[in-house]
Amino acid sequence: MSQLSVHSPIGELTISEEEGKIVSLDWGWSPFQQENEILLKCKFLLDQYFDDENPKFDLPLNPHGTEFQKKVWALIHKIPYGEILTYGEIADKIKSHPRAVGMACGKNPIPIIIPCHRVMGKNGKLTGFSGGEGIKTKNYLLNLER
Repeated sequence: MSQLSVHSPIGELTISEEEGKIVSLDWGWSPFQQENEILLKCKFLLDQYFDDENPKFDLPLNPHGTEFQKKVWALIHKIPYGEILTYGEIADKIKSHPRAVGMACGKNPIPIIIPCHRVMGKNGKLTGFSGGEGIKTKNYLLNLER
């Protein structure tokens, strides 16, 4: 696994790659830096994102999770920049329950790129976010995209 850490307005982030695919984006700085082409492209796209340039995160991804989680993450990955869906809307699309969708969102290993911050509670209510400072970070990301 190769990793590259970057500075961002929401804290230090570490991008991890395995076999040419992004597998995680975590808060914190890794002491094990080994940049490569895919990590540098991801860093470039994240820099564009935080500069409010709406980049296309056209990166090869391989998030580790259950088949259900991967189904949820695939739908979340398609939510356009600046738009939102509710847990219920996603649940309806995959014939599941909003709570199960929320649990999958909480396990998303590649936040921002798989934009789980674009998933809201019923009536657009801000609900949990597992990255950074939780709701504060989710709110920052949503405001960045508005």
